[in-house]
Amino acid sequence: MICLGIEGTAHTIGVGIVDGDCSVMANLTKMIDGSKGGIHPREAANHHAEHIVPLMNEAMAEAGLSYGDLTLVAFSQGPGLGPCLRTAATAARALSLSLGVDLVGVNHCVAHLEIGRKVTGCSDPVLLYASGGNTQVIAYSGGRYRVFGETLDIGIGNMIDKFGRTTGMPFPAGPRLETYARDGKELLDLPYSVKGMDVAFSGILTAATQLSRSGSSLEDLCYSIQETCFAMLVEVTERAMAHVEKDEVLLGGGVVQNKRLQEMVRIMADERGATMFVPPGPLCVDNGAMIAWTGVVMHEAGIRTPVEESGVRQRFRTDEVDLPWMM
Repeated sequence: MICLGIEGTAHTIGVGIVDGDCSVMANLTKMIDGSKGGIHPREAANHHAEHIVPLMNEAMAEAGLSYGDLTLVAFSQGPGLGPCLRTAATAARALSLSLGVDLVGVNHCVAHLEIGRKVTGCSDPVLLYASGGNTQVIAYSGGRYRVFGETLDIGIGNMIDKFGRTTGMPFPAGPRLETYARDGKELLDLPYSVKGMDVAFSGILTAATQLSRSGSSLEDLCYSIQETCFAMLVEVTERAMAHVEKDEVLLGGGVVQNKRLQEMVRIMADERGATMFVPPGPLCVDNGAMIAWTGVVMHEAGIRTPVEESGVRQRFRTDEVDLPWMM
């Protein structure tokens, strides 16, 4: 089994190639320049359309394969921005039909979980999924991945990028914010918005922006954003672990590359006698390899996506996916 996976939910177009053992033969990405105002869906889709074929050709060359060697094509069916999703889906359909191989539509959030479980060796974790557009705490129960907590407004990565734009940081702002935070000295008062098992970030964004305009140091602001937001995430993650009685926590999504977030989750896990798992950086961010691997898992469980059922799903929730491979 050799699967080519196409990721195209938002700012990144990615092509990954994996085999049936999850050996990553190629994993290439191309991200838009969002420094002038974030992600415009149509402009991002045009970017993806421009780069998808060169990326596929480059991935095939890196893997040392010809297109005839592929036995499966997978694509990110949702959730995400409609124009971006449709661009990736169109490329996947065209490749599947031209090669005469099966097509599998993949839930982007489930893909983060599946690639993480495979490459880290954890078996039944609680997933803290923190990225630009998504912030969820997820665990397996009763045949599906259930969402035990999530953002009520914007994803944590989206909040960080919005703050970054107001303070002149490059896109994406996460790495620069982490750098500034290391020099922060004062923990500023920001809203701690945990509501049951859910979190909210828009109030933190407003408060941090106002403090920035009133003269607070950027280092202190970045430090305070990290400490406040990450504490919120760790709190709801620990509560989910207690509720479902799991002793593994897996991190996924671009934001979890932040070393301070990893440190805070590790401390929590250690105090609970649990274990934290983090995939390598290229498999945390949006990428084609995670789509390809989840396509393999689904295909081996007997799942296929006929072309007539391959329409994109912008609001494709994690807990809508049946998981026969977990039974």
